Amino acid sequence: MVSARPAVQSLPAYRPGRNPADLAREIGVERAVKLASNEVAFPPLPAVVEAITAVAGETHRYPDNGAVVLTGALAQRYGVDPAQVVTGCGAVMLCQQLAQSFNDPGTAMAFAWRSFEMYPLLARVAGARAVQVPLVPGRPGGPADTHDLDALAAAVDDGTRVVFVCNPNNPTGTAVRRAPLERFLDAVPADTLVVLDEAYREFVTDPDVPDGLELMRGRPNVAVLRTFSKAWGLAGLRVGYLVAEDPAVAEAVRRTHVPFSVSTLAQAAAVAALASEEEVRRRVAAVTAERDRLTAGLRARGLDVSDSQANFVWLPVGERAAGLAAALESRAVITRPFAGEGIRVTVGTPEEDDAFLAALDAVA
Repeated sequence: MVSARPAVQSLPAYRPGRNPADLAREIGVERAVKLASNEVAFPPLPAVVEAITAVAGETHRYPDNGAVVLTGALAQRYGVDPAQVVTGCGAVMLCQQLAQSFNDPGTAMAFAWRSFEMYPLLARVAGARAVQVPLVPGRPGGPADTHDLDALAAAVDDGTRVVFVCNPNNPTGTAVRRAPLERFLDAVPADTLVVLDEAYREFVTDPDVPDGLELMRGRPNVAVLRTFSKAWGLAGLRVGYLVAEDPAVAEAVRRTHVPFSVSTLAQAAAVAALASEEEVRRRVAAVTAERDRLTAGLRARGLDVSDSQANFVWLPVGERAAGLAAALESRAVITRPFAGEGIRVTVGTPEEDDAFLAALDAVA
């Protein structure tokens, strides 16, 4: 009998957000609201639809394996050399490539916890130790929701090859500010790669939360990870990218690239999205305004909700998480529970968020 590696056999399955059409049929309603996957509620950008249509007739050919046009557009946007940029099939794939590129079995990968749920899984697949550093309260008496950068720096040892800093943090939505992040980066040894995972960067409104690309410059052991799946509205096409200060870091990640994994449609869509930045900014402003309204509504209901810098909010309901999420689903609202800890709720349209608040009131 052929057996998978024990590390793979013990991996928990990734749980995507539930299909709202399936839930609607199950409970007998016309429509269910999905606030589980941190997508944006807006339809694709008009320029994206045009770009996809224009290249649809080329899908019998392999895509450009180097994504040269997209890589060049990203390099120009951020003022870096194309050799510093790597594209991939979503940010998650690039996280996996980072683990493959820098973690030998027995080495370590460090990150805050709770944070992005794929980090420990990727460490396990790479045969690395997953060093999980607990979050701390972001304010006196508040829930544990913020990176403890001092403890994270102290957790780095001779075997630590990669450190992930998810900023803003998924699922809590909190973000670390410039001064502590700069101190942290200066404290990490030069032979340990720090990856600033900024999947939600576009939604940041706190001026003291730094742009990781600024902090990257002059620090050869720092790289920044971003995605087109969130603010840019390309979740269904899977495009992410890494920008590294040291081109050798980018080249190492490029060597683990799965050939042709960024499709022709995805590359064209991402280039078109970059050219539509003003519209993206308007959409992001609408999301952050709705985030503020949703946060205020939750606080008015007595929930201790921290200020989010992402396109979701975090409900620190502890042991009530699974039961509350199930009760919300029974009322046609899909959220993302983390058993024993809390519930992440994506910022939707005002109508979707009102449906969520009404369902919350009904089960409270």
